[in-house]
Amino acid sequence: MGGKQRVYKKRIASTETLAKVFRAMELIAASRIGPARKAAEEGGPFDRALTQAVAAVAMHSNMVHPLTTERTDTNRVAILAIASDRGMAGAYAATILRETDKLMDEIREQGKEPVLYICGRRAVSYYRFRKIPLAAQWTGESDSPSHEMADDVARTLLEAFLAEKDKGGVDELRIVFTRFKTMVKQVPEVRKMLPLTVIDDTEMSELDFEEIESRRSISDVMPLYEFEPSAEGVMDILLPMYVRSRIRNALLQAAASELASRQTAMHTANDNAHDLIENYTRLANSARQAEITQELTEIVSGADALASA
Repeated sequence: MGGKQRVYKKRIASTETLAKVFRAMELIAASRIGPARKAAEEGGPFDRALTQAVAAVAMHSNMVHPLTTERTDTNRVAILAIASDRGMAGAYAATILRETDKLMDEIREQGKEPVLYICGRRAVSYYRFRKIPLAAQWTGESDSPSHEMADDVARTLLEAFLAEKDKGGVDELRIVFTRFKTMVKQVPEVRKMLPLTVIDDTEMSELDFEEIESRRSISDVMPLYEFEPSAEGVMDILLPMYVRSRIRNALLQAAASELASRQTAMHTANDNAHDLIENYTRLANSARQAEITQELTEIVSGADALASA
């Protein structure tokens, strides 16, 4: 019986160590989730103002722009999958990978070729293991994306969409990321980014450029503006800025979602570890009691044997 006690004590010690690790990771995620949520929320007013500016310019220009035009010279579709650099976040990374695989299958069924752009080591390792080539990858900043990283991602994807067919040009850009709703709810989302569709957050509806064309005859939709040097020149600056803003927003939403998922997962793991410790403690006590009972039985049996000799 002493052997069983040693086994349970070792299990208790190792589980206590794991519980400390889980608790530490939970506290680290909890300390980072506040700034991550704040960064994601603070981008909202700028995104709305930029959306309104794009819509205003669109009302007074012909909107013949490469970023809003469907490409027919290539069948390559760029997919930006935003996952995590580290695990221990529940099903966060697995959900993104599952949605990305599903999107790739849908694209192949349409007779097109998916081209992967990946953020996060978990997704990079997953697709490398499956020997799926990656057009570009970004790692190390999944839970705290910098402006430099967001600009690099946006610049790479814009160049891919505007590139010639023989230089790897793509006809669409889709993003797979996790939108932060609450601390206990994060929703995977697949968004078509290019060709561009403006999302009007103030009306919570998509304001695409065909709708803008149909509104041109309505005088009270937008005020009359004068543009310098021209509406087209302003749009050449606003549209890439809009794409960069949307990509950065997706990165910030994913960062907040990752930290929230990790905090929840570590809290659950910590609770489970303490439940295991209680179970092992009961088993160890039972083994100790059984050992004491056996020893007493052996002593009494030995005394009886001596008395009857």
